[in-house]
Amino acid sequence: MTRSPYQVSVPADVLARLHPRLRTYFGPVPPGHVGRGSGVFDVVGTPRRWLWPLLAWFARDAVMFPVWERDVPFTVENRPARVGRGSSDGREARLAVRAHRTFRFRSGPRTMVDAITAEPEGLVDHLGRRGRVSALLRAEVDGTGPDAGALRLVSTRVTFRALGRDVRLPGVLAPRVTLVERFDDEADVQRVSLVLAAPVVGTLYRYEGAFRYGIVPGPDGGTG
Repeated sequence: MTRSPYQVSVPADVLARLHPRLRTYFGPVPPGHVGRGSGVFDVVGTPRRWLWPLLAWFARDAVMFPVWERDVPFTVENRPARVGRGSSDGREARLAVRAHRTFRFRSGPRTMVDAITAEPEGLVDHLGRRGRVSALLRAEVDGTGPDAGALRLVSTRVTFRALGRDVRLPGVLAPRVTLVERFDDEADVQRVSLVLAAPVVGTLYRYEGAFRYGIVPGPDGGTG
């Protein structure tokens, strides 16, 4: 991979405002390598147990999990990939980075899977092993202020794939994903915060924590 999906889809002047230590995370993964990190999430999930049956359904596709835990060790692995919707709709596979985030819950490890792709309309996050849920993302990087150098991704469209078609959720119903990645120079860690919220209901799911990350040789690195 010579360019990452972020470099393809996000304007160069926006990426230029990124903290230097974040450019590795959002840059390309060289052939024969993988991006690996490990850290601890302060919180994962939601304390609203009435949402857990819905989260259990999403857990079957490695999207979200019916939990509310603190101090959860985790690892993340990023690999270059090509992601498509299948041959039936004739769309080409897109340049992507596929991420596996493994959470060490008290009940055992669970892995969240997603793939960020460079699409004609911008960055798209395909959630889960099958990518049935997708979110079009708007990328923002502040040049000044408390979040200077951090990357903020906000969903502007959410679609579900059903019966071979993408169904877009209307704005009044669509949940919103807000992801913030920033680098903490004092602690020498990358901090991440994700919040999934819905109109009227509020926060449905979230995680936040810190980790250290680097690009390392990997004999099975590459696309897939």
